[in-house]
Amino acid sequence: MHAAPAEVTPDIEATPNQSATGPEQPSSSGPGRTWLRRGLVIAAAAIIVAAIVLLVIRGKTPTAGNRTQYSSSNATQVLRLKGTTEAVQSRAILAPVLEGQQLPTLTIIRLAPAGTRVKPGDLLVEFDRQAQMRDFVDKQAEYRKLVDQVAEEQAKENAARAKDETELKQAEDNLRKAELEVQKAELVSKIDAEKNQESLEEARATYDQLRETFDLKRKAAQAGIRILEIQRDRTQQTMMHAQANSELMQIHAPIEGVVVLNTIWKGGTMGDVQEGDRVEPGTPFMQVVNPAAMQVRAEANQQDFPSLQIGQTAKVRLDAYPDLVFPGNVELLAPIGEHGSFSDKLRAFAVIVSIQGNDPKLMPDLSAAVDVDVTARSAGVSEKRDGSQGAGGGS
Repeated sequence: MHAAPAEVTPDIEATPNQSATGPEQPSSSGPGRTWLRRGLVIAAAAIIVAAIVLLVIRGKTPTAGNRTQYSSSNATQVLRLKGTTEAVQSRAILAPVLEGQQLPTLTIIRLAPAGTRVKPGDLLVEFDRQAQMRDFVDKQAEYRKLVDQVAEEQAKENAARAKDETELKQAEDNLRKAELEVQKAELVSKIDAEKNQESLEEARATYDQLRETFDLKRKAAQAGIRILEIQRDRTQQTMMHAQANSELMQIHAPIEGVVVLNTIWKGGTMGDVQEGDRVEPGTPFMQVVNPAAMQVRAEANQQDFPSLQIGQTAKVRLDAYPDLVFPGNVELLAPIGEHGSFSDKLRAFAVIVSIQGNDPKLMPDLSAAVDVDVTARSAGVSEKRDGSQGAGGGS
């Protein structure tokens, strides 16, 4: 018997992805899983960018430098305003404008340094007044000369008047004598009577002429004297103006306070005035401020202005000294707004905030930030809105 041939089975190489119990499964590191991860990363990045943009948009409102801050603990709303400090009581010192003189500049020879504490009457600044004193002396001499001329002309007129009155009296006596001689016409000859009549007419004409010229001489003399008097009075006024101008060259402190020098244009640059500088008449180059009472002049735009009211509390911070914080109150709100810096359609309203307390560093013309507590105002506006909506819904 022949043996049956052995069954030949083909060799099948098993792959690592095949399983004995089921079909082939996709690999965890395949292309599908990679795209899925990329999609999740892109979605997360988009969400983060959207959140950042939302925060930036919320942080930029409101605009124009004012910022309303909210505190979740006590629901406090604070409106920030920007402004500059100024003294409640201050006096501007201007270069004097002289009467009767057109000087382009005035030279400073003495000046109180900035920061000097002064009292009323203390000398602040003195200008060179030699020209005014020289003018005063010249006009004084001219005035005295004219006074003497007026007196001399008055004396001459008095003498001339006395002489003319004597001649007029003599002519009047001759006229009366001639009238008496004419009355003797019946007692004298005809020729003597005619001579007496001619003498009467001559005496009357002489008297009338002297009477008329007497009045004309008086008017002419008075006119000449009046011209001298006008010149005298005009010279006196010029002399008094020169004396007053000389007194204006010294400026004294009107109030008690601290000297603050203004920045002016001089010599092609901006700077504080110094001794020896030339200042144009009418230029405000100095201030005397009372630092005992200070305030901040700020501006509020038309969006934030309705949330302000007089009496609201505030905190004042100086940009130059961040550690200094002063309490304050809203004292004044401008009823009319001014044109804004960016558009004529926008309005900016002036706000005055008083500063309570004092510090040597607190001086005028410092930039300051004012945080106004507008919580009460906002709450009142919300209540009015809720009430109006409730009334509208009931109707």
